[in-house]
Amino acid sequence: MAFQLIVMYHHPEDVSAFDEHYDSVHAPIAARLPGLRSYTVMRPAAVRGERPAYHLIAVLTFDDEDAFNAGMAGEEGKAAVADLASFAGAGVTMVTGPADAVV
Repeated sequence: MAFQLIVMYHHPEDVSAFDEHYDSVHAPIAARLPGLRSYTVMRPAAVRGERPAYHLIAVLTFDDEDAFNAGMAGEEGKAAVADLASFAGAGVTMVTGPADAVV
């Protein structure tokens, strides 16, 4: 069963600076995580004019929990976590766990 890390980024004060750093620095670091099967990013849209709960949501999928743990314990994982302080001052919410396809 796959194992996922879902990172939900709170709304930054400076959206342009956040997006520039995420796209040009953070995402390339995260994309190099050993064992990473897939990596998707969504910038939620407003629904009925309401601000979405998060500015950006990243979903990183690994083959299993062992692959996730190994990837995060390595150099790239440590670099990705350390980089959060560079641009995610508004905070992040992270969840991890087994993931299974429904359809």
